[in-house]
Amino acid sequence: MLTTARRTHTCGELRPDHAGQRVLVQGWAANARDMGGVVFVNLRDRHGVVQVVADERSPASAREAAAGVHLEYVVEVEGTVQLRASPNPKLPTGMVEVVAEVVTVLSRTPALPFNVDGHVAVNEDLRLQYRYLDLRRPEVQKNLVTRHRAAMAVRRFMDAEGFVEVETPVLTTATPAGARADLGPSRVHPGQWYALPQSPQIFKQILMVAGMDRYFQIVKCFRDEDLRAVRQPEFTQIDIETSFATRELVMELAEGVVRTLWKEIGGHEVPPIPVISYAESIRRFGLDAPDTRFGMEHVDVATALRGSGFTVVGGALEAGGIAKAFVVKGGGEKVSRKQLDAYTLFVKKYGMGGLLYGKVGAPWTGPMAKIEPERLEVLAAACGAEAGDLVLLGVGSPETVNPGMGRLRVAVAKELGIVPPGFAFVWVVDFPSFEKDAETGRWMAVHHPFTSPRPECIGMMDEGREGEMLANAYDIVCNGYEIGGGSIRIHDPAVQSKVFSTIGLSIDEARQKFGFLLDALGYGAPPHGGLAFGFDRIIMLLCGTENIREVIAFPKTTSAQDIMSGAPSPVDERQLGELHVVNTKQSRQD
Repeated sequence: MLTTARRTHTCGELRPDHAGQRVLVQGWAANARDMGGVVFVNLRDRHGVVQVVADERSPASAREAAAGVHLEYVVEVEGTVQLRASPNPKLPTGMVEVVAEVVTVLSRTPALPFNVDGHVAVNEDLRLQYRYLDLRRPEVQKNLVTRHRAAMAVRRFMDAEGFVEVETPVLTTATPAGARADLGPSRVHPGQWYALPQSPQIFKQILMVAGMDRYFQIVKCFRDEDLRAVRQPEFTQIDIETSFATRELVMELAEGVVRTLWKEIGGHEVPPIPVISYAESIRRFGLDAPDTRFGMEHVDVATALRGSGFTVVGGALEAGGIAKAFVVKGGGEKVSRKQLDAYTLFVKKYGMGGLLYGKVGAPWTGPMAKIEPERLEVLAAACGAEAGDLVLLGVGSPETVNPGMGRLRVAVAKELGIVPPGFAFVWVVDFPSFEKDAETGRWMAVHHPFTSPRPECIGMMDEGREGEMLANAYDIVCNGYEIGGGSIRIHDPAVQSKVFSTIGLSIDEARQKFGFLLDALGYGAPPHGGLAFGFDRIIMLLCGTENIREVIAFPKTTSAQDIMSGAPSPVDERQLGELHVVNTKQSRQD
């Protein structure tokens, strides 16, 4: 490795083999102790920590300078590597120390807002405000190094598979997609706007028309939507597109990326990944991104409960609702009433009216005890519930019961420590092509309007059977997180026009928004398809955290702010004028 002009070694590389060598090391003082004439400084850089000692073997000037070193000062030390009298087995460099001959303080620091050496138990906003300090922590630096190594591994794999990395524009045109677009005004074209891409979707399809054959990109994307622990307004994708693709080909390529990353970065072998349909995923787990590391799968118990005199159940089923239950083994003793009340509040966040539970026994206890005993017996058999188990039951509309019970299953498993370590992958395929918008009643593309329906479903658009159509789409899920998703694209302009018509885009609107793509598809577009991985989520999983902000150098908060830089921030009225934009909020206040 190349060294700097002065530094001979990093802090983390010194070993007993270096004993007797004169070295120059530079870094931050992770610890400084004056033991009455003997000064110890633990010097840290991103490669590790080494102990520096200034004692009777050191010149007086070095001892004096070392005594003035405080926490997080930037220090340069020249000295000789010696074996330590008291080794520290916890450190890779713990067998040696640098006996200081020259100590130079390069930079000083005031009192720190929090400790940067190890785990930090402070408010996350404070960490993000002082992100330049937070990034000094070894665990955060390790995450960023992991991210770097993963990006390099992806590029090596894709290059070996014949893919070419092509950059696509960041300033583009606004198109309908799954979330609001981030917009930027044009100074040279008054009243017109650029959009930041939610993905390079249109451009990668045009690259296929252009004959690039195999494209990939590790690319920044933007999405204006509500944030949470695994979402950011700007995020990174591994974007992949290939010509003459089948679903199986894209899935095979994607599995190659996954196996490469989990092997090279995490040291894990990924076994063959099972494939389930969207319908099966919803039936078994309530979600289209299921965590398959543990059981507690949903069971449809509507047959056992239909006609029940317990009106909370019977009435909901009579109104066209569904009934799903799952079993917590031994939960009759493990789960308290306080926890059960919390579970009820939890599912209400997803629109459910409440949660029914029953502790299996003779007799049953809990609200489910109001259900007829013979029905409970059938229900218990269907669920595999035994004495001492806890049954959790949701009844209501599919739109609320599926997500509510699906999220509850995961929350209960994590709370009770049921989730085993490791990774579980699953492919989810055959999504619906369209879904009705709750407000307008119009059909919307479930993925995006360039997703091809399954070949056998294309004719259904002419038969008014849009709700039955399946998309030629696929998601790859790990531990309950969707880490990648894609589809075979529409390459026939006639089919693309039909899809636009189905989602309510007129010919003129489609031409206005996607004219260049429709034109391109008319000039010999090959069948093509691809997939985009959520790079940040993958790194989050490989680093063993559940917060995506831990693996991004400069993340935004859940309110989409960069506290460190102050973004977003007000803009001078003169600048707004140059962009032909008026600050309506300020105008209303005036």
